[in-house]
Amino acid sequence: MTVPPTDSSTVEGVRSVPAGGEAAGRPLRILTLVGSLRRNSWNRRLALAAKSLAPPGVEVVLWERLTELPHYNEELEHAPGPAVEELRAEARRADALLLVTPEYNGAPPSALKNAIDWLSRPAGAAPIAGKPAAVTGGSVSSFGALWAQQVARRALMIAGARPLERELPVGKIDQRFSGEELADEATAQALRELLRELAEAARSEGSEPTFASTTPGRREA
Repeated sequence: MTVPPTDSSTVEGVRSVPAGGEAAGRPLRILTLVGSLRRNSWNRRLALAAKSLAPPGVEVVLWERLTELPHYNEELEHAPGPAVEELRAEARRADALLLVTPEYNGAPPSALKNAIDWLSRPAGAAPIAGKPAAVTGGSVSSFGALWAQQVARRALMIAGARPLERELPVGKIDQRFSGEELADEATAQALRELLRELAEAARSEGSEPTFASTTPGRREA
């Protein structure tokens, strides 16, 4: 089954109206989803570091109920349950989206992909349609979960979001922290820059080259 375009914001060259942010008298809001479900995972620590490194006027908000989302099922779309409804509401309130992902067998965890699937629906009213997005993540290897980030970024594009045209892999992530704190200044600076780019994309009123181009995605039964 081919799904029609979610709305005009998913068409190349057209952006949706931002959720509000500073123009509405509140901080620009970045909804952050962490693919690792372990409470003390390296990637959750990375997301918490992003929260502390956010530039002035930007709020990084973690949503940590991925385990409560049901597996995506089109039959549940009209009554998906409270976790899905809350996630969609948070996405609508947000000005941008940040995914922080580990890598499992060359891809993001299924819980994170499941969240993207729910956020890509309903057709014509997807809460992430046209929203700027960014992807980062780390692994104890030198590759820094790059493959998982590439898969997640492509899924975001197909879902109608507007991800930045790059990832931020953090290799040897276990060596970047001292306890709970991000101790590596190069990683901290790279994370600051990613957040700055994402915030600027959310503030932009028009389609910019920063965004990856995509055409409306397909969903097949």
